[in-house]
Amino acid sequence: MADYEHTILNHYNLTNPFPNEWPAQKDQDADSDDGSPSRSRAAVRRSKSRYSALERIGSDKRRSVPGSERTGDGVENLVQKDESDPLGSTESVVRALRHKGLPVEEDTRLRNRFMLSSTTFSPALFLSQVHSTASTQSLIQGLEFLSRSIDQKSASLKVLVESNFERFVKAKSTIDSVYNEMRNQGAQPEAAQPQTHSRQSSRSATHFRNASGSAAPPSPGFPPNKQSQNDKKKNALTKESEYGVQGIKAPLTEASVKAEEVWGPALGGREREKSLKDVLDSIEKYRGIFEVGGSISDSIKRRDYEALIEDYARSRKLADEARSIANSATQTKSALTDPQVYQIIVTAQMWTDVEGQIEDFKRDLWRRLVGIQTNFNTVDGANAPTQSEEHMEIIGVLLELGVQDNPIWVWLLSRYDYLKNKITTTSERFKVEIEVVRRRLGSGGKPNPQTLAAHLRAAALPDHGDKTQQLDTPDVITLWEGTFTSLNTLLAPRRGILAEVIDFWETAQNFIDGRTQRTLPVGLDGQSRKHHRLSTDGVGDLQKGLDELVNLIRESVFSFFVDPPIEDISLLFSPIPPAPNTPASPYPTTPKSATLTPSAFKDTRFNFDPNSIPPPSPRLGEEWERFAFWPPFANSLSGVHYLSKMLVLIGTAASQMTAMSPIGQNDATLDRLRSLVGGARERCVQAVCAAWSRDAENCKFMEDWTRAQDNRDVTRMLSQFMAFQSNVLSGMQKILYISEAITKPGPADVVLPPPTKVLQMVRGQFVTSLYKAFGGMVENTTRSPRNRAGGLDDVADPIGSVAPTNMTAHTIDASDFNVRVLLTLSNLQSLRTDVIPQLIAQFEAAFSVKLTDESRRIRDALGQMDARLFQTFTHPTIEKLASIIRSGVLSPTWAPTGGRPSEVRQYVYSALLVLVMVHTQISTTTASLTPQIMSYLLEQTSRELLEAFRQRPKYTLAALMQATLDVEFVAQTLNQYTTDKTSEIQGQIYMELDRGTDHDARARLQSELPEMRMILKTLREGSKAEL
Repeated sequence: MADYEHTILNHYNLTNPFPNEWPAQKDQDADSDDGSPSRSRAAVRRSKSRYSALERIGSDKRRSVPGSERTGDGVENLVQKDESDPLGSTESVVRALRHKGLPVEEDTRLRNRFMLSSTTFSPALFLSQVHSTASTQSLIQGLEFLSRSIDQKSASLKVLVESNFERFVKAKSTIDSVYNEMRNQGAQPEAAQPQTHSRQSSRSATHFRNASGSAAPPSPGFPPNKQSQNDKKKNALTKESEYGVQGIKAPLTEASVKAEEVWGPALGGREREKSLKDVLDSIEKYRGIFEVGGSISDSIKRRDYEALIEDYARSRKLADEARSIANSATQTKSALTDPQVYQIIVTAQMWTDVEGQIEDFKRDLWRRLVGIQTNFNTVDGANAPTQSEEHMEIIGVLLELGVQDNPIWVWLLSRYDYLKNKITTTSERFKVEIEVVRRRLGSGGKPNPQTLAAHLRAAALPDHGDKTQQLDTPDVITLWEGTFTSLNTLLAPRRGILAEVIDFWETAQNFIDGRTQRTLPVGLDGQSRKHHRLSTDGVGDLQKGLDELVNLIRESVFSFFVDPPIEDISLLFSPIPPAPNTPASPYPTTPKSATLTPSAFKDTRFNFDPNSIPPPSPRLGEEWERFAFWPPFANSLSGVHYLSKMLVLIGTAASQMTAMSPIGQNDATLDRLRSLVGGARERCVQAVCAAWSRDAENCKFMEDWTRAQDNRDVTRMLSQFMAFQSNVLSGMQKILYISEAITKPGPADVVLPPPTKVLQMVRGQFVTSLYKAFGGMVENTTRSPRNRAGGLDDVADPIGSVAPTNMTAHTIDASDFNVRVLLTLSNLQSLRTDVIPQLIAQFEAAFSVKLTDESRRIRDALGQMDARLFQTFTHPTIEKLASIIRSGVLSPTWAPTGGRPSEVRQYVYSALLVLVMVHTQISTTTASLTPQIMSYLLEQTSRELLEAFRQRPKYTLAALMQATLDVEFVAQTLNQYTTDKTSEIQGQIYMELDRGTDHDARARLQSELPEMRMILKTLREGSKAEL
């Protein structure tokens, strides 16, 4: 059954014994065989030879061999689409190969190598694929099967010859008869041929003569039957008659002479035409060689690198072909033909031109590759390719063309050298620029107290866009901004030099790992494959280079914060070095000539005149003179604001550096980065503490003697001081912990907690700043404010103070000493109860420490200051009361001369009037202090009464009644301010009066008490309007 199926498939030229539709190939074959006009007009026209008419005979026949096929150009062959295995193992070779995964149905050439009927049949390939798993025994059996098949084919051929032997003999006799007749024409006829073959011979002879006669008709006047015997001999196919051309040789010679005479001149022009035509044919033939040089030049101009590579590969192929021709002739010692010589010469000229253009182009590519050093983030993606694409494109072209030096290594080396020069130049220049501005700012003088106070008050302003600009003077803010911008240029993780270093290492790491090289070409014949891998020494050099770049950045920042201000600023006026895009070497194998133009990163705010060099920094003994990063006379508010941002930048940059594997795995570099963060932080803390101490002394200038909005008993200075201290504490907490820095915790963490020494420094400065601020507040009470008609004292400027004619609910007459004292007392009381506890709580929460001892000392200091001011305010009043009371009680007219007294003495009214005036001043200035001060004054008044009554030796009944009336009137009038101490003193007064009188007077006094109460009541009601 399998043999029958295989026969059907071969006979009908099918691949499937059960097809679903009529194969389209069958229709095409039929149309082609029948010459149908429906054949596609898009078919390819093939040039026809002069014998094409003879080819039609064979093409009109149908294929007689089953399974034969037509090739792609329409020519039929006898190779079948499928065959059985010659060794007898399978019925279909194609099916066996298809099972092995070979595309024999799609690839005709591959299939023909397995077909025994093909001339390209490969026995070795056939055995290796079809019989790859066959055993020796099966191969022996296949050999026996093949031998039997050959014997059967031989037997078939023998049968074919035997059955057609008579036909073979007749064909041979006919051919021999025709040849003899042509050779013996004009000679004597030979003996008659055998009768058996005369019929076929005569037919053939007659046919040949008719054919010959038709080609040479007889001359006019001579009939054919009159042709002479000699003429026949001349046309015989013998050597003597020159094989039939002797008769026409002479006429041809004469015709040639005549033609030469007539057509000679024309033929000369034709020869020249032929020569030109030969030249044109040669140019047309070698058009590709002539055009390749111009095509390469045009591709270079257009920067069409793909076309350039294709043309260069084509030129190399042409050169290799010419070289192969020459080498082959040399090896075989044979002479070159003229076309070969011409091809070699033309190709050599072309190759010389191409090599020159390519070398020039390579040098230009090297210069461009080294010159691609602009910032990655500044490339305009809309108008030009990114730098990464550009340098990779150039590297790819160089690898494709083939170079001796590794373009990857050359670019990485030039990039490293560029970054090294840029870091050095940038750091040196920004230090000089900052120092120049510091010198100018320092020579401008210290700001006046009004300016200092205005900027310290800015801490209490609400947060808005321009609050930062109000923290300090415009010149100081400009210098802070310039310093931060310079550090940002160096350390910014996105657009700074550090970002370029990180990108450089990422690019280098991709080259080291081989990820980038996957997209790079290997060059012609793989000659650039060696450049795809960086050597171990090269990788080590890149890692060392990265470490050097990181250390350069670290050292520049570290020296800026740790070292004192620089003295030499001549760099600012040095000539600008050449740009890196114009290296001196046209072909840099190790490009180290790249430099940097400082103007590429120059801040436009720094404009300097070389003819006006700033003088050296002034030596005033100020703390800021020790810090290169601190603007002269800057306050702590602007300092903590900008230094916290700078330390965040430094901490983030240090963490970004450690994220690169060579840095994170280098303990020495990690320690240096930690020292950078720690050293910069400590220096910032020292500078801020120095400014904080100076600002605490200047806090007294914030006092403008204007009442606070929310509490009329205190001034605005209290809230402003709290905002100032709170801002400094918040900024100091950011400086110490750098909490906003983007870090990665782990062994490579470079932002460590602050050391105890730094925390202790901040702790001590916080307490000291409070002491200095308290002292300034007390100082404000003892010195008069600015004289509105004249100069300025060194205390606070009462900006809110106005003349009495322009008083408001929130303004104060700051010229009154008692008013200043009362407000200061109220401020100190608010500090002790509200402000200081809040600041201490903020400090403890920010720095995770307890200020137990410091809190106690601060409270004690506030208590002492409060007591001194309290005594300062009350002492004049007490002295005045004492004088009034003593003069009144000890007056000779104090004791009544008559009977029962009906009035209190005048000194009582005088003393109470003093107290009323004091009460009025306290209640209108700081009402919260009224009970405390009035109670104390009542206590002191009672004490003075006691001392005065003690100086009188004896009291009569009238004097006893007068003393009782005076004391009770004072006590009842100031009853709301009576304290236990006052009651105790009053009791002592009555005991003293009791000792100065006799028993009879005391007894009579008891009977007079009701009447005295009535008198006292009448006096109290009468004095309500006055007191």
